[in-house]
Amino acid sequence: MKTTVIGLGAMGAGMAGNLFRAGHLKHAWNRSTERATAAAALHGFALADTLEQAAAQADLVITSVSADGDLAEICDRLARVMTAGSIVLDTSTVSIDTARRVAERLEAHGLHFLDAPVSGGKEGAEKGTMVMMVGGDVAVLEQIMPVLESISRKVVHMGPVGSGQATKAVNQIMCAGINQAVAEALAFGQHQGLDMDKVVDVVSSGAAGNWFVEHRGRSMTRGSFAPGFRVALHHKDLTICQAMLAADGVQLPMVEMTLVHYERLMAAGYGDEDISALYRIKRPLFGEDV
Repeated sequence: MKTTVIGLGAMGAGMAGNLFRAGHLKHAWNRSTERATAAAALHGFALADTLEQAAAQADLVITSVSADGDLAEICDRLARVMTAGSIVLDTSTVSIDTARRVAERLEAHGLHFLDAPVSGGKEGAEKGTMVMMVGGDVAVLEQIMPVLESISRKVVHMGPVGSGQATKAVNQIMCAGINQAVAEALAFGQHQGLDMDKVVDVVSSGAAGNWFVEHRGRSMTRGSFAPGFRVALHHKDLTICQAMLAADGVQLPMVEMTLVHYERLMAAGYGDEDISALYRIKRPLFGEDV
């Protein structure tokens, strides 16, 4: 199945690399030439000159973009060049309404759409170990499973279009809570003068163990916040969750608090750091700096 990746950021580049090594990737394209060139050089795949060239002959286009408007624009362009019966699978995190509108637009041109946000961070994209939550026609999903198995360790059909994004919202709210808990607990531990490598090792092995403490705990306590998942992007995702909650007249304290903390980080110039940069806010609670 001829596959194209549109969007070669932290997630898209890793996916494109794995698809290329598995023999699925035909083309890749990114709006920023600099980022596209760097990804192609790292992984060895070919770049198309334009989005239209990349998508015109593709059986499957996988998109990975940052914002709802970007996805809508790209899918408008895809609708004009892709062959009827082809498939667009979006791995971005966008609103449910955007996913449904895009699906309607593409279906009007005979194209299938699946909303398939992912979890696992940059590491998961690079190692092909992401988890994918998919909304759309299950028969269409089954057609492309051999391709998706090269970029994900788990692919779950969640229901009709929009169900993938609803599931991702659950994931992002949970990530906010985990980030808050891990950052606070480790800041407390560091204040106690403990060996933080040992702390991370032992708590990762017990009931408090989780992906975030295992993969971010050590770097966090050393004051290193190289991006795996950027503060600004999680802020964007939680804003989507906040809007979904507001439609039901609900506020979740963890979402509201994390949004405030991320806004403080972004205002201080840390929006492009990993979300573990929340540690910058927790350490001062103990009168200490990162």
